[in-house]
Amino acid sequence: MIYVIRHGQTEFNRQDRFQGRVDSPLTALGVAQARAVGAQLAALAAAEPGNWRIEVSPLGRARETARIIAEIIGLPEPVIDERLIEVSYGDLEALTRPEVDARWPHLAGVRGTFGRAPGGETIEALTERARSWLDDHADSRGRTIAVAHASIGRMLRGLYAGLPIEETRLLETPQDAFHRLHEGRVERIDCAPLPSGALER
Repeated sequence: MIYVIRHGQTEFNRQDRFQGRVDSPLTALGVAQARAVGAQLAALAAAEPGNWRIEVSPLGRARETARIIAEIIGLPEPVIDERLIEVSYGDLEALTRPEVDARWPHLAGVRGTFGRAPGGETIEALTERARSWLDDHADSRGRTIAVAHASIGRMLRGLYAGLPIEETRLLETPQDAFHRLHEGRVERIDCAPLPSGALER
């Protein structure tokens, strides 16, 4: 069983900037989101005891999210897996959406730009590493929490569900919910609503 988690909100998320391999710290909201995910997973772990582990992207925003989750659940240090790193967005990284749309009009308003970004990771490379990670966890009897990012998370879920790439590009990427991959199904699991004070940015 696999749980795919996106990191909490970051400063670049708040500014509507493309991140990719460029890192940015969690905001106060992002920390609260990570805690909410941790609390929801802790409840699941209590109801489904067994071999739980956390694997994480090497990027700081994912590692901080994973650290918070592991602490809440009481799990060992998350294990870094390079295959969970976010897609490289090449020349788009650190730019805002309006800046990207102005410089590359063919990308204006396009959702799911991974694999299309100038100088970025190809869709073939992304597919290969996502499939490799899934294949390594296909027969696992334990429960693996994968703390990663928006686009690699889409690809993991899309491949697992057998979706075409254009449908995969449009999958949601919530930071207040996560997805369980089990028995060929992808299920969204919502976290408890955050208190109003946690929403301050």
